[in-house]
Amino acid sequence: MSSDPPRRRYDSLRRTLQAQATSAEIAHAARRLFVARGWAATTVRDVAREAGVSVPTVYSAYGNKTGLIQAVVDAADLSADAMQMLAELEAAADDPRRQLAAMAGYDRRLFERAADVIALIREVGRIEPDLATTYDDARRRGDQTRVQVFTSWPENTLHGELDLATAVDIYAALCNIDVYATLTGERGWTPDRVESWWARALVRELLA
Repeated sequence: MSSDPPRRRYDSLRRTLQAQATSAEIAHAARRLFVARGWAATTVRDVAREAGVSVPTVYSAYGNKTGLIQAVVDAADLSADAMQMLAELEAAADDPRRQLAAMAGYDRRLFERAADVIALIREVGRIEPDLATTYDDARRRGDQTRVQVFTSWPENTLHGELDLATAVDIYAALCNIDVYATLTGERGWTPDRVESWWARALVRELLA
């Protein structure tokens, strides 16, 4: 048994957790400033000041502004809880209707919790060549998830006139940030109502 005092025994774990907490606070600070001021107007020094850390600490954690924006994107993805979607997909492996509802639920959570980040990435992509593909990469990852789910279904589950690519396109046309923003922002729909409508519309449009 170790004779080290309890505090010393857990020093390594404490340092790791403190570093994770600092990195998370830097990412939160970057998100607040990028959304409020815009990408171009926010400096690494601004983020450090907002997070209450030194500039070298920001560079050590994320490298540069590009690393910061990627951290903001990654945090937005985590906020939507992809693991919840995966669990729901696995639990409904023999029920395409429930699987479509699980994917719609994920998209609702993503747009509800990270619409500001998605808008930010679109803006940054127009002015920063190194980040121009970030939004497209996220969209492709979404498409890949749909392909994996749709190809797991028995033959003839999709409407007879639909091929796989068209089914993915239809999903993307229905469940996207612009539709979500229009319905919740301009039409007064609740996020619950959007998610419920998406689930019904996907079944109607995609399944035989």
